[in-house]
Amino acid sequence: MTARTILTKMHGRVAAGVPRWAVRTAYAITLVTLPSCIWRIAGVNLGAPLLEHNSSASGSSDTPDMFGGGWWYVIGLSVFSEALAFLSFGLVTRWGEVWPNWMPGLRGRRVPTLAAVIPAGLGSVALLIFPYALVMIALDMKIDGEPLGLAIHGWQSVAFWIAYAPLVAWGPLLGVLTVHYYRRRRAARPAAVESQEAGARPDGLTV
Repeated sequence: MTARTILTKMHGRVAAGVPRWAVRTAYAITLVTLPSCIWRIAGVNLGAPLLEHNSSASGSSDTPDMFGGGWWYVIGLSVFSEALAFLSFGLVTRWGEVWPNWMPGLRGRRVPTLAAVIPAGLGSVALLIFPYALVMIALDMKIDGEPLGLAIHGWQSVAFWIAYAPLVAWGPLLGVLTVHYYRRRRAARPAAVESQEAGARPDGLTV
């Protein structure tokens, strides 16, 4: 089994008319979120020396204020981030155009174009918060202006920015993919309607 076959099984068959660059963009979206997920799990859950941990009186290591929800919050945030990123494949694969078989009542039906475009478009706009958030982190503040409390120094800072800087590209990449999906679906619709009308007429007859 080739790597391409494995990847196809993971994200589904690419839809007709989707160019290679669009598929690569979907892959890129899943990859830009991965470094920050690894950094969080390694630094917070596994105690890797990617940041300074505050030791409590009992000798245990407290979760930094930036991740005050605890270890389960870090895992959940990471899984949720990757799941959201994976949804971008719906803009380039068949399950983004036809509801999959595991969805009762919808299976086999065409996905309305706006049902994918609206949430994807809103998501791409919402993700533009990352550039602002990273600027605030550089100033050692949360997005609401409160002190961040993230202790990173020297090479730890380099590792942090390598992990989190790619998130800036998430929103723009998703926006480009959303526009392409909308234009591709709209361009394919007249051809599909024309084909249906031709099939409904007896041969040799015109309207």
